[in-house]
Amino acid sequence: MVSANSLNQKTLNEFDLPAYLTERRQWVEAALDRALPVQYPETIYEAMRYSLLAGGKRLRPILCLASCELVGGDRAIAMPTACALEMIHTMSLIHDDLPAMDNDDYRRGRLTNHKIYGEGVAILAGDALLAYAFEYIATYTQAAPPDRVLQVLMGLGKAVGARGLVGGQVVDLASEGVPDVSLETLNYIHRHKTGALLEISVTAGAILAGASADQVQKLREYAQNIGLAFQIVDDILDITSTPETLGKSVGKDINACKATYPSLWGLEESRLQAHQLVESAKQALEEFGEKRQPLLAIADYIVARTH
Repeated sequence: MVSANSLNQKTLNEFDLPAYLTERRQWVEAALDRALPVQYPETIYEAMRYSLLAGGKRLRPILCLASCELVGGDRAIAMPTACALEMIHTMSLIHDDLPAMDNDDYRRGRLTNHKIYGEGVAILAGDALLAYAFEYIATYTQAAPPDRVLQVLMGLGKAVGARGLVGGQVVDLASEGVPDVSLETLNYIHRHKTGALLEISVTAGAILAGASADQVQKLREYAQNIGLAFQIVDDILDITSTPETLGKSVGKDINACKATYPSLWGLEESRLQAHQLVESAKQALEEFGEKRQPLLAIADYIVARTH
């Protein structure tokens, strides 16, 4: 039997993650471009495309495709959901950058949506992407039973709404400038604001491919751990990176007097916690054997990334 440690090491040594990510990013980029042609009124579609096609890691759709393939599904089944996840993630970035939220001028190395199209159109572009995401899954998901599609739509609605992304954002806004924000509150913010969408990204592809309840639960555990690790690394990069490397402003959290993991733990302990979360994520996938190599490598990538 191959041990978990030896498989992890094999993943690091032999699995070509850059090639894997590049190939799947190209698939996703092409699918997103096809998914959103410019129509009338042109301004709103141009604003939607401006942010949706601005590049980025495309981590959420790639995780969706990877989990589908992990349990033996055809990635074509999951591609509409993968695109929808990126639409929703883009919506969250457009809205997060608005003056009423984080008030940021740059995203992915270019001016934010409201700096190009104005606040009104930027808000509407985010709203339109959110609505279209659900329409796109329901319309274009092929060869998956309706009950699986419905399960994904329900999970996505929960991940985005008041029990997910929106709820986390509300608590985040309420915590700005508040001294001594607890670790419990900080975890709540990021398990919902960042983690919920990552969780449905990982589980949705597997659900569409017919994964068992136990398999979905293992993938959920993986996703919850990498989601929190992802945010810890984000907090670290906000302190240690540069705008050129990160593609957006740095030092925002300090300027906004936000609680962060480094502010509670310091940088070194934050790095240690992120690594421990990634190890827990890997352990959750032991039953999948060598098929889990892409997800193991993505977990390592999350703590090693520079942007």
